[in-house]
Amino acid sequence: MADTAAPAGIPLRDSIPPHNIDAEVATIGALLLDPEALSTVLRYLRADDFYRAAHRKVYQSILALFDRNEAIDLITLSDELNRIGELDACGGMARISQLTSAVPTSANVEYYARIVQALSMRRELQRIAASIIADSFDDSREVRYIIEEAERRIFEITDRQQTGSFRLAREIINQTVDAIERLYHSSGSYTGIPSGFGDLDNLTSGFQNSEFVVIGARPSVGKTALALTMAAHIAVQQRKPVGFFTLEMSAVALMQRLLAAEARLDSNRIRSGLLRPSDFHKITDAAGRLYDAPLFIEDSPNLKLLDLRAQARRMKSNHSVEIVFIDYLTLITSENQDLPRHEQIAEISRSLKALARELDVPVLALSQVRRETEGKLPNLADLRESGSIEQDADVVMFLHRERGTDENLNERETDLIVAKQRNGPVGKINLTFFPEYTTFEAHSSRT
Repeated sequence: MADTAAPAGIPLRDSIPPHNIDAEVATIGALLLDPEALSTVLRYLRADDFYRAAHRKVYQSILALFDRNEAIDLITLSDELNRIGELDACGGMARISQLTSAVPTSANVEYYARIVQALSMRRELQRIAASIIADSFDDSREVRYIIEEAERRIFEITDRQQTGSFRLAREIINQTVDAIERLYHSSGSYTGIPSGFGDLDNLTSGFQNSEFVVIGARPSVGKTALALTMAAHIAVQQRKPVGFFTLEMSAVALMQRLLAAEARLDSNRIRSGLLRPSDFHKITDAAGRLYDAPLFIEDSPNLKLLDLRAQARRMKSNHSVEIVFIDYLTLITSENQDLPRHEQIAEISRSLKALARELDVPVLALSQVRRETEGKLPNLADLRESGSIEQDADVVMFLHRERGTDENLNERETDLIVAKQRNGPVGKINLTFFPEYTTFEAHSSRT
């Protein structure tokens, strides 16, 4: 049966959902002819993707046999269906035997599976559309909740289209070896996005996709300056699209900092307008470099968690951002203001980790640390307001600088401490902070 679509003007509830029984039968028949084809089909299909209930049960039984490492053929499949009491519901042995006659070869199994998957997606889109329509008539639900939920469900379908599911090792090994060879011949390129600080990138191999990274520090140590230094390097030098959420300052104030750092001009002179004529040439050159940079800034104050997630999805979808910065985590407004503050932060932390995995980009968030860290090296327990940040983060770094010990107030040695790295070593990086330019540079030596 070919797929069907709702004719114009007919409500969804009165139409037959899109499906193709012939493609479903051909997919299952191909699996019975060649069980090895399951490794291909698993990339595309779950049991729920089959429209006919009997086909869902047959596919589930095939997966059960595969999971137990048992042979997959007409006899074992019929026995499995009989064992779970579903053989008669699937048409009996006679109907199961007919499945292999519907397809002469398994060569086109991927084509059949993609047809089944595409029609399953269409049915899911219809369900989402019907849900959105129903929710839009529910005055008790806020519009932004409806929009966020719709975006989330649509992005889940987009992820399905990337042919997720697991892959067998033999399908991955050649690709992996090729990637290792490319790294070898490229003289130490990083697997992630370089921060611009060589010692840090040697430790982390760059910021990795799907990782949630937290940078903690006390006020005025330079959290925002470090994030901007990294973001500018990635967007200006590497030309990679960057999303930057600033909840503490306006986009104009942020851009003034970026101009000061890029032009190597005193930020106070830029803010006050006390500039020399020669400074404008530096500002113009810096502005030109920043003008062409793929840097996307969101400066909404009191940004709610749902809104941040929605904006990040749009940045990824519309501009292909490769990393997201958030300045800073504890300023994000939770949706549930009735929860204790530490539970709100836990919710935000989990959500940002989930966002990194959903968008498959690094999400780097700044965080305050406890006041008690003044005068001592910070540790994981010092992350402010919630231990869940420590638990959720893949990488935790701290900026630390001894107060009042700098001989040159224009150059301040600062430690960047990698206190946690789920997939790598920890260590300490020496940086130099230039407060007049609001920027960091790598120190000449490493401890």
